[in-house]
Parts: sequence; structure tokens; C-alpha cells
Amino acid sequence: MKKGQKLNVGIIGAGFIGEEHIEAVNRTFIGNVTAIAESDLVKGKLKAEKMGVPKYYDDYQLLLEDETIDVVHICTPNSCHYEMTEKALKANKHVVCEKPLTLTVDEAKKILNLAKKMNRVHAIHFNIRYYPLVRHAKACVDRGDIGKINVITGSYLQDWLFYDTDYSWRLESAQSGITRAVGDIGTHWMDLVEYVSSCKITEVMADMKTIHSTRKKPKSSIESWSGKLVKAVEYDEVPIDTEDYATVLLNFDNGAKGCCTVNQMAAGRKNRVFFEINGSKASLVWNSEKPNELIIGKRDGGNEVIIRDPSLVYPEAREIITLPGGHNEGFADTSKQLFKEVYTYIMEGDYSMPKHFPNFEEGFREVQLCDAIFASGQLRQWMKVL
Repeated sequence: MKKGQKLNVGIIGAGFIGEEHIEAVNRTFIGNVTAIAESDLVKGKLKAEKMGVPKYYDDYQLLLEDETIDVVHICTPNSCHYEMTEKALKANKHVVCEKPLTLTVDEAKKILNLAKKMNRVHAIHFNIRYYPLVRHAKACVDRGDIGKINVITGSYLQDWLFYDTDYSWRLESAQSGITRAVGDIGTHWMDLVEYVSSCKITEVMADMKTIHSTRKKPKSSIESWSGKLVKAVEYDEVPIDTEDYATVLLNFDNGAKGCCTVNQMAAGRKNRVFFEINGSKASLVWNSEKPNELIIGKRDGGNEVIIRDPSLVYPEAREIITLPGGHNEGFADTSKQLFKEVYTYIMEGDYSMPKHFPNFEEGFREVQLCDAIFASGQLRQWMKVL
């Protein structure tokens, strides 16, 4: 591509996360959203006008036929990911897919192999990696600052499904997959700690619970996260077959132990990702509700709090900081930084070079982890991650 030229991007799915992708893409300065595909033409038109996108389609295959589009972002319900990603790759598009990559391990493996065969750039939206202090934490581990990792613990807590009147397609296993809390937010946490620690989860032991066995499903459709604003609608009482909560014991390949709790009914926790990594020299503690602080815990001497400032972090973290210290960056900036790395890689043109962003390899792995956790929860025993 010519210097200064932008990549043209198409977004499939115009719900909450689709809008986030559109905004983040346009903020990269090297990507430009030129089309939206949304099955509801009226909704697609309204979203396109609202977000300043010139073209919209009511059939995603029409978007894939648009030869001007270089990259496709798939922001639809999970059950659509396999088919849409397969067709996008076969249409010779680079693909950024929301997690999970697919609903089954076999599908994920097929998609990974197809992406390699087509020599297309592929990325999975594990954006939490892109908080600057998360990358600084990884640099601390890589440099040996915390020593040998012994224990990794943490949680991902939300409250947007607290009431039995809260509803989303994510509650339905036919659309979301066999796990929900684990598949929706647990995958983010597992990818995050494996990335920071460079330790891989080898075995899992899961305890899972569906707290609301039935929920009130609105007769009119609503977007994810918007349910808290919906009042006095007509609904149907429906059974729920996905978990609200899970705690998973973990074994890692370096001998470390750990555990993770995910809960989408934790009142007061809007979207809190937390991890603590305990090493032989020091600990690392990070909380997404205070994303611009990283605690370095010490036995001898006072704990240290690193703030997000280009002058205070390792060079690896500095690469994904846009603003000076004291000017906070947050959730929306993580997607921008991820997409910027993906697009830069595309524009450089050498796809044999190692990828430093999360891609379909990590997408395949997270489906494997979900399968093992689900099986463990059903059988109530330790399961190896295959």
C-alpha cells in the first residue's frame, strides 16, 4: 500500500461491541470504516449515519463482495463467528474476530488452518492486553523483576446480569456456546494472565453455578449491556442453561498454582478484571477499575505503585501510550492500540514475521480451555487442557 494510505475496514454486526470497533478503528489513523453489515437494514442505516460510515448492507455477504474492503471485523453473536470468518477469509479479507473464535475446538482448528492457508492476517479481540500497565507488568516478568512465578490468582466480575429481568443473547448456549461467564469474560482473564506471565494453563478444576435458573426474556430485542436501562417490557419466562458464576483452580506449565473466579452477578462490580501474580522476588497486582496503576508488592520495604506515565514504564509499554502521564487512558484505547498493531502488520506486508498481537492461535487455545473447564464442571474432576 502507498505511504499515507488507509486500510478500508468493514464491520459485521452493529451492536455495542460493533460500535466500539468502529470508533477504535477510526482512531488508529491508519484504518477507516467504510461499511457496516447489519441484518436489520433500518438499524444498520441508523448506525451508519450515527457513526459516519458511508455504506451499509443488510447482508454480510454483500460486504464481503466489496472489493474495496481490506479488513473485516466480526462483531456478531458467537454462533455466527465460524461461518462469517470462513467466508471472510475465502473472500481474501484480513480478519479481526471477537472472542470466542468459534463454538467448538474442531471449528477453531479449521479456521486457524484456513487463515494460514489463505495467508491472511488474523487477530482475536483480546483487548485487555493493551492497557499500558498490563504490558509493563509483562515486561517486569520478562526481565525477571518478580522472579519465579509461584501463584496466579484473580477474577473478572460484572453485575449487568444481576436481576432475572436482565437478558442478552449471551445467556443462550445455542448462540453463546456451552459456557457463558467463562466463555465471555473468563477467556479474557485467562488470555491476560498467560500473556503477562508467559505461563500456560495445563490443568483445570471447575465449580460452576447458574444462579438464575430462569430469566425473563423481553419479547423485543435488546443489545448487550443495554438491559439495565430497559423497564416494564413484555417478556417470556425462559430456562437458562449457561453459568452465571465459576471458580476454576489452575495448574500452570512452570509448576505454578492459581485460581480464577468469574461472576456476572456481582453487585457493584461493573466490569472489574483483577489479577495478582506472586513471584519469588515480588508480586504484581492490577485492577481494571484502576487501570492506570500497577502495584509491585514487596516483602522487605514498602510496596511500589507505578502510574501510567511514559517516563516511568518500560519501553514495551511506552509503545501503547498515547497521552502524557496524568491524562488517563482506558477501555476504548485498548482496542485502538490492538487494531493499530494489526493494521501496521498488514501494511508492512511480510506475514511470515512473528505476530505480537493476539491471533487465531490464541483464539483456538481459548476454545480448548473452555472445553476443558466445561468438562471439569460437569464431571467435577481435574481435566487436562488438550
